[in-house]
Amino acid sequence: MKTVLKIPFLITTLSLIIAGCATNSEKEIKVTTPTPVVLTNDYPTHDRVEYVLNCVAQHGGLSYINQYACGCKLDKIAEKLSFNDFEAAKTFSYLKSMAGDNGGMARDPKQSKDLRKQLKEAEDFAEKSCFVK
Repeated sequence: MKTVLKIPFLITTLSLIIAGCATNSEKEIKVTTPTPVVLTNDYPTHDRVEYVLNCVAQHGGLSYINQYACGCKLDKIAEKLSFNDFEAAKTFSYLKSMAGDNGGMARDPKQSKDLRKQLKEAEDFAEKSCFVK
């Protein structure tokens, strides 16, 4: 039976052997392992489903095209905003219409204005990217 060794395995093995035999005067070879990929998509499934269902309802009801486009829309928003920022911006958007001082607490702070603006820009970008007109 013929044994086939993969190139990365050979390189790693050889570099470990060489590094183990090196003296202080020789240049050491450092073997690094790849860093794990960090997912930037931190939107929980429940919130994704809720967003897509609301989006589908706003765009005329359930159809494959609307469902796909609304899923795309949320993916595009997720590229622009972390879930924490998205959630805060949605909360500020819901609460800003309250009358009086209570609404002012959600409407007036700079953070509220900035996050609502970022959400609006992300939604506009996503709408243009995902919905065919």
